[in-house]
Amino acid sequence: MGKIIRLPLDLANQIAAGEVVERPASVVKELVENSIDAVATRVTIHVELGGKKQIRVQDNGEGMDPDDARLAIERHATSKIRRSDDLAAISTLGFRGEALPSIASVSHFVLRTRAKGEPSATEIRVNGGLVSSMQEVGAPEGTTIEVNDLFYNLPARRKFLKADAAESAQVSRIASQLALAYHDVGFTLTSGRRTVFECPPARTSRDRLFQLYGDRSDLLEVRKEAGGIQLTGFIAALADHGPTRGPQHIFINRRIIKDRTIAHAILDAYSQASIKERSPEVHVFIRIPPDALDVNVHPTKAEVRFRDQSLVHEVVRRAFMQALGQSGTPQLYLRPDAAPGAEPRPAGLPGVLAGGHYPNRWVLGAATTISGSAPVPTAASTPSQGASAAVDALEPTPRSAGAPASPEVRPLIPLGQFRDTFIIAVDDEGVAIIDQHVAHERVLFERVMERLTRGTLESQRLLVPLLIELTPAGQQAVIARRAELERLGFEVEAFGDGTLRVAAVPVLLKTEDASRAVRALAEDLDGLDRGAHVQDALRRLAATMACHAAVKANDPLTYEKMTHILDELRATAYSTVCPHGRPVMLRLTRREIEKNFERI
Repeated sequence: MGKIIRLPLDLANQIAAGEVVERPASVVKELVENSIDAVATRVTIHVELGGKKQIRVQDNGEGMDPDDARLAIERHATSKIRRSDDLAAISTLGFRGEALPSIASVSHFVLRTRAKGEPSATEIRVNGGLVSSMQEVGAPEGTTIEVNDLFYNLPARRKFLKADAAESAQVSRIASQLALAYHDVGFTLTSGRRTVFECPPARTSRDRLFQLYGDRSDLLEVRKEAGGIQLTGFIAALADHGPTRGPQHIFINRRIIKDRTIAHAILDAYSQASIKERSPEVHVFIRIPPDALDVNVHPTKAEVRFRDQSLVHEVVRRAFMQALGQSGTPQLYLRPDAAPGAEPRPAGLPGVLAGGHYPNRWVLGAATTISGSAPVPTAASTPSQGASAAVDALEPTPRSAGAPASPEVRPLIPLGQFRDTFIIAVDDEGVAIIDQHVAHERVLFERVMERLTRGTLESQRLLVPLLIELTPAGQQAVIARRAELERLGFEVEAFGDGTLRVAAVPVLLKTEDASRAVRALAEDLDGLDRGAHVQDALRRLAATMACHAAVKANDPLTYEKMTHILDELRATAYSTVCPHGRPVMLRLTRREIEKNFERI
């Protein structure tokens, strides 16, 4: 007798179910996608005990006649493709004809469906893959599917399901994603007696985002069209103070997918502004011609393959970079004291509001005068020679033509310093508080990276080379990246075990800061992946060097130096965060001030 046998149909369906049906959320996804393919405008999802006891999906779509209903629960029966050529340009969510028979093989399954214009509906009941009844019933137009006691006949699979709350959360997540992808379809999700969300059809994806997540004015809008690819969506701003990890919803032709190419493009775009590791919140909708991708590469259709992978990567990366260049500044909000004390007495800020005459930069030829004798520039403290040298080390360079603009950073007039650490400045829309070190670090980082694209940084040889003690691992890490360090202006060589000889440093660095900078570079390089790309290593090195070369907290700055930093900051591509991800400035808007003074 031969060893190879033909599997019984019910066993084949259960094996297929292992690929398609992982948990209750998988069932919800397959059923809702069928509803959407049936041109439904309303979809209602109900689950009991996280979907373990019951999943019910009801829609007002096209429905099916009795013959189609009977075929729908057979394997590889579908209305969505006819021939092999159709696989080259799939425009529907489902196409394999596996979902319904796979789900029916591991549950008590009920299908009720009524085609448009038909006088009655068809009900089919399936238990563990075997049809138990088929009859004519009354039901509204559309389709309702009930999945009861999921995996009742596969106890080994059922015991791997998580707690009811965890499964309910997964159902909510997938239902929210589908609702986000199809804002023109009304969605309702209930769990037991609780309504999780109810979203009527929305006009735009932004409206649907509001329905699901509330006001998300903190997200940036991204929009780009190139190479036949259309991209829209909403992404976390650079100065986002939320958790490092955020939800990432990527839709290709309204299909939920996970793709390494797009994920890498997103991280690459954020890394242009900051070396801080992050997984930012994104909700991105990409449209690509159906014949430019293959969706038939994963059992649950969760992955796709692009015909031109590099084009997709570049369009996504550039779209994100342009949007991040528009990142807004975090706003401050005033909260009045709960118990107001004595009535405040007016008091001037010496050297700032006591008087001064300075031009209004937002109206050409206009000027603003505050009565008094002390000019505004005297508000700044005594100049620091070290800070001056650091500010002047790299002269201003014009923004490259392709760099994104930062309209939120308007021309700012510095009023002075707070504790020699923060620059207080104003413009026509409010008051800004700028961390002088972080702002200067951002400026220097972008200038260094810009110079590196054209060659190397200017170097200065030391009369007496520096001998710096490092750990053996740190010394090896520095020597291994000697070429990158030479581009930055360092000349280094091993000098015995754990000692590094530094013969030259960048002009940007003061000699007394060089030792600390090299030790920081060694620490960074020691923690860097050995296989890291040269550009990644250079960005990390440039960020560290910019941090050590920038003006520090407690450095007094002249009015001219403050103005110089603010003007240079406006010329940077990403002016809201430093290379390490810290916010550059906080803004107190005119509206917030006027509201607290009861002017509005």
